[in-house]
Amino acid sequence: MKRVRVLLVDDHTVVRRGLRRILESVPDIEVVGEVGDGAAAVGAASSLSPDVVIIDLSLPGLNGIQATKRIVNEQPAVNVLMLSMHAEEQYVEQSLAAGAKGYLVKDADDNDVVGAVLTVASGSDELVHPGAGRSTCPASVSPSVLSPRERQILTMICTGRTNREMASELRLSPNTIETHRKHLIEKLDLHSTAELVRYAIRHGMTG
Repeated sequence: MKRVRVLLVDDHTVVRRGLRRILESVPDIEVVGEVGDGAAAVGAASSLSPDVVIIDLSLPGLNGIQATKRIVNEQPAVNVLMLSMHAEEQYVEQSLAAGAKGYLVKDADDNDVVGAVLTVASGSDELVHPGAGRSTCPASVSPSVLSPRERQILTMICTGRTNREMASELRLSPNTIETHRKHLIEKLDLHSTAELVRYAIRHGMTG
């Protein structure tokens, strides 16, 4: 049986060592590399062609969400598993919108980690750790109510960019971006950024 090839991405060496120990105790899994930042993750995914990339959400430089989007765009066959200390649903939704196939919180036990790697590698539907919340979204309002700028900002929100990053890219003020975000929530009859992301996923507006 072909072993599942895994790339580990975390800026803490001790975390990478712990994950390697857990995964290499399973005969069906092979750790083919480990790196400590998002840009290196993109390069390693290209050169090593792993089956699964386990990537931390909070990374220096490119964060886990941004790196995931680049990896998935450049290497569609690679399955990304997000690993984070954050259990909030907005991070789950942004990660899945970026192309991650699964989301684990860092308090997952050894069996959860191994099971998630094997599940994601098999191409199964999205896997979300029970400790990470997801909410439903009414998605009843048509995207036609949005202006071109609002559509653009909604797509950017799904990439995990901050208000400041979006403002810099669009040559607007962070306050203007925040105003657009609030208008999006009001127009679409939603209640949070997480629901915005889920709405965008359902309507194919994630970029």
